Amino acid sequence: MGKVEKKQLTVFILAAYGVTCVLGLLMWFFYGKGADLSVFPNAQMFYPAAGVMLAYLMTKKEDKNLPKPFFIFFILLTAAMILCAVFSVFIPYTIESGEAEASVWMMAVQALIILGSVIFWILLLTSGKERRAAYGLKGNNWKMSFLCILLFFVLYSVRMGIASAAEGQTAAFGAIWADPSTWIYLITLLLNFFLVVTAFFGEEYGWRYYLQPIMQKRFGLRGGVVLLGIVWGLWHMPLDFFYYTTPDMGLAACVSQQITCIFIGIFLAYAYMKTNNIWVPVAVHYLNNNLIPVFAGNYSKDVIQNQAIHWGDLIPALILNLVIFGWFIFLKPFRTVKEQ
Repeated sequence: MGKVEKKQLTVFILAAYGVTCVLGLLMWFFYGKGADLSVFPNAQMFYPAAGVMLAYLMTKKEDKNLPKPFFIFFILLTAAMILCAVFSVFIPYTIESGEAEASVWMMAVQALIILGSVIFWILLLTSGKERRAAYGLKGNNWKMSFLCILLFFVLYSVRMGIASAAEGQTAAFGAIWADPSTWIYLITLLLNFFLVVTAFFGEEYGWRYYLQPIMQKRFGLRGGVVLLGIVWGLWHMPLDFFYYTTPDMGLAACVSQQITCIFIGIFLAYAYMKTNNIWVPVAVHYLNNNLIPVFAGNYSKDVIQNQAIHWGDLIPALILNLVIFGWFIFLKPFRTVKEQ
């Protein structure tokens, strides 16, 4: 790895992990004070891509194909998300919304994501094909891309069906598909993707586009992806302890996160290598997060917050994810030239 590449990696790590650690300390401190931490997960999703873009802006200033307006806008959007997260605990403010209270900062973040996504698409599409192609932003192989996204939806559903059957909830699982609200929600998901794309792009442009090739070059096609899943899982630690679960379940949540990130990461890597289209892992990541309410039977915004994760849940989760997603690592995209 050359001097420029090392500098890029350093900037990426400082942005993706350094900012996460600093804001993670804020989460730890204010969790004990009963603060609303719901803004932090939304902001954290932006750090990886912002780190890549900042690294490129610092090291490739003379590159005519560098989509500067697009990158600068995304970095500024990320900065605004960070400020909202910080303000949400230092200057908490809520307003009445129906029978409940809503955080002004959470409403601000949602507005930033929606408005930011609209501007995101405009800047992306007006940046030109050459710039998009030069920095991994151009869509490719759309037929295969659609099949990969559809395959993930099917596999995700099968995984949840098996889990439901193991818990004796087969009838409840069938009722999900008989409920019209499920299909309305799925249709809504397709439309909402374009209005919240910045958050999921924020992760995948960092993990799959930038870090995956580096890890694979250093540790091999398979080893690099597994290690990427591990470091991706570790990146979630503040959320595992102070958002997804409570601190007493934090360690179990971290191990559960490793299982998820390693095996979902294998599929994401497969889909990206198969299509060379960053929008496939972005869409798959979006589905992975937003299909949760369907199978949980809970469409509230806090469905993933304060979950109960026990050590006894981890072995079945490991086996199920291994069976559903693990085998992709043996398919052709992961084989070396010698193996092929």
